[in-house]
Amino acid sequence: AHLVESGGGLAQAGGSLRLSCRASGVITSVFNGNVMGWYRQAPGQQRELVATSANRASPDYADSVKGRFTISRDNSRKTVYLQMNNLKPEDSAVYFCNFLTNSLPWGQGTQVTVSS
Repeated sequence: AHLVESGGGLAQAGGSLRLSCRASGVITSVFNGNVMGWYRQAPGQQRELVATSANRASPDYADSVKGRFTISRDNSRKTVYLQMNNLKPEDSAVYFCNFLTNSLPWGQGTQVTVSS
């Protein structure tokens, strides 16, 4: 099983990016039954959880991204998305996804860089 993140890039402050993360080698029922999370890690900082998506619960967000980021998932594609609007320079980081249990091997992540 592995995770592949994509969609990162360079954006100006106030801009938008949409990240995708596909889980390969994961049984669909396992994917469906797990809470998916988007995480980010800036240089010299710990990895932090920014958003979670569960099938039977409302999404949850870190205070720093609430109102700007939206997490969604397509279980048929075993994919989770992160729509990021009104980006700020402090959103610059490598973004990863994983089960909330972090039980899958971490992917390479996708770099997001926001210029002021």
